[in-house]
Amino acid sequence: MTPRVILDLDRADRVGVTEAVLCEPKTTDQLIAVLDQATAAGRSMLLTRLTPGQLSTLPPDFRARIDYEEVSRTGILGEPTPAIGPARVAIVTGGTSDIGVAREALRTLFFHGHSAIEVYDVGVAGLWRIQQHVTTIGKHPIVIACAGMDAALPTVLAGLVPGLVIGVPTSVGYGVANGGRTALNSLLSSCAPGLVVVNIDNGYGAACAAIKSLRHD
Repeated sequence: MTPRVILDLDRADRVGVTEAVLCEPKTTDQLIAVLDQATAAGRSMLLTRLTPGQLSTLPPDFRARIDYEEVSRTGILGEPTPAIGPARVAIVTGGTSDIGVAREALRTLFFHGHSAIEVYDVGVAGLWRIQQHVTTIGKHPIVIACAGMDAALPTVLAGLVPGLVIGVPTSVGYGVANGGRTALNSLLSSCAPGLVVVNIDNGYGAACAAIKSLRHD
């Protein structure tokens, strides 16, 4: 028996962001129940951590209605919120290996009607790379910076730009990187004042924090 699905359809009115469905731990029957309920309510739905294998098991009519991006493992059922003006968020990564997390943030913003600029592979191992983009990044009130290993990039950016920097530690790395725990601890102990930190690989959470901040900007 498939456990009952109870969607939080009023979340956007209550807290400013809609409910997203974390797909990876769910069975096909559970995902179908989610999609059926969203469809019956006439709601669009953001699907996170949706694997290609899971997508392939869904009925053809649902697959045809889901805008899926494999890099971020996100799907959008239905239409996103129409775009709200020019980009006010910059999404930055230390390396190309961090792009999946960054794109999860980008797609979450897109679903809620916010655009962003993307600046990828500018980690501090080659400091000149980020220096080339500081002026452009600094024009945005919010910066989402994704980095693994020692996660130095968000700290550096928080010391260079005036906007809110949201650091996203990623699980990129090996050995003592420990699945992103070293990156997380590094950001939590950052000397840059005002740096906000979310959990490991949590591009979705970083985007939600940005959306809430923009509502009060």
